Amino acid sequence: MNGNAARASRVLTVGSYRPEMLDSAEAAAKLGVTRDWIVSRTGVESLCVAGPEESVVAMAVAAARRTLSAARMPAHAVDAVLVATITNPQPCPAVAPQLAAALEIDAAAFDINIACAGFCSALQMARSLIAAGDCKTVLVIGAERMRDIVDTTDLATAPLFSDGAGAMLVTTTTGPSGIGPVVWGSEGGRASALQVQPPVFGSPQPESASPALRLDGGAVARWAFTTIPNVVREILTRTGLEWDDVAAFVPHQANWNMIRRIARLLEIPEKVVIADDIQEAGNTSSASIPLALHRLIGTGRARPGQWAVLIGFGAGLAYAGQAILIPEKPAPTSTSPTGPD
Repeated sequence: MNGNAARASRVLTVGSYRPEMLDSAEAAAKLGVTRDWIVSRTGVESLCVAGPEESVVAMAVAAARRTLSAARMPAHAVDAVLVATITNPQPCPAVAPQLAAALEIDAAAFDINIACAGFCSALQMARSLIAAGDCKTVLVIGAERMRDIVDTTDLATAPLFSDGAGAMLVTTTTGPSGIGPVVWGSEGGRASALQVQPPVFGSPQPESASPALRLDGGAVARWAFTTIPNVVREILTRTGLEWDDVAAFVPHQANWNMIRRIARLLEIPEKVVIADDIQEAGNTSSASIPLALHRLIGTGRARPGQWAVLIGFGAGLAYAGQAILIPEKPAPTSTSPTGPD
């Protein structure tokens, strides 16, 4: 593709892959707390836990295939594959080229490692590639095996983080744009609030200390409450929307108590559905936003053609978000919890 005119884009489909669910009672028993203790602090009633065969690549491929199938789009029509993940077990190769190979396509393919803000950042990159005339169709995936980097004895992370993959197919459109301008940024000076420690490379490690996710929940929450409401307001302003125009608010599924407080700070009207995938599927980092949106559509709580506001935020500390028109062709919700397609 080439030419000088910027091209509009839209989300054509959204799909998901979820591993088998684990009730929070099982996590609670291992931690020496009650299920109610976990639910009251996080809202998480169950987690999705990937099995040995459900690698990041396998889950990403399953979500991608379901999304392409729902759109009736052949894989060879995809011009670029973008994968948001922080849990690729190998620094090299990236997940995206392996996903492209599994789909038997020769396309540009690269990973994005910005954790919870990764999916919305990748969605903006897809929008930009289409606007520049470099692509017509871009496959955007968020895929995580967060349980691989969780210390199962850590009360701050073990009850919260989960596994899964979500996907969106982004294409050109001749009508008005279905993806609004991005609002994104970072405050790296606060990055230590959510990090993997000790480092995987470059420093001596005690034999007893395996790299694991470490979370200062209070620090992340204080940052989110002072930063994210203003970011969401800017998304609405840049897109030319008011809450009366919005049907769904789909924030990163960080913690249900945090999500509810952000919604109160934003004074979101009752008619706007707030994504609550965190309750059934936990916090899946880069995968949480497409998974949450797919559940809203699949349960009929959000309808195609309506506006949804997306906002990812977390490790970095980074944020990214935009408004999108909810796609008309969501992939069906799978009734089989295990086994990538």
